[in-house]
Amino acid sequence: MQENYDDIKHLTRPQYDDFPPMPMSDRAAQFSPFAALVGYDDAVAETARLTDSETELTETQIYELNKQIAYIIDHIDERPLIRLTYFVPDKKKAGGAYTTCSGNIRRLDDVNHEFIFTDKTVIDMDRVIKIETDNSKEQYDGDQDP
Repeated sequence: MQENYDDIKHLTRPQYDDFPPMPMSDRAAQFSPFAALVGYDDAVAETARLTDSETELTETQIYELNKQIAYIIDHIDERPLIRLTYFVPDKKKAGGAYTTCSGNIRRLDDVNHEFIFTDKTVIDMDRVIKIETDNSKEQYDGDQDP
């Protein structure tokens, strides 16, 4: 038996009239990788995505938030510019992310515990961890005008 195929090297590739040659683009596709586990890569990427856990506020932080809310209530007619840092829960897994939103406050909804901005953005008061207002640098005790 010959090992270098000298007996068939001189032959041309067979061609058939009823089977035209496959186009090169289709020919390349038959060798493309195939995903045995459909969706596996997406599941791995989702698992690898990091989320933050929601922090519980201390009594001091709650006191400071309440002072800022009192300032907002006292100046609501002026539509003060505020910046809120709040927690947004992730829809697919445990945890979430902290986001900051700035804008002029239109009203506070006490029934639903929501901040409502002039651009119609609505933020849950219970998720807010930080409020920055015009008086953030000053002390506000609610009895006096800052």
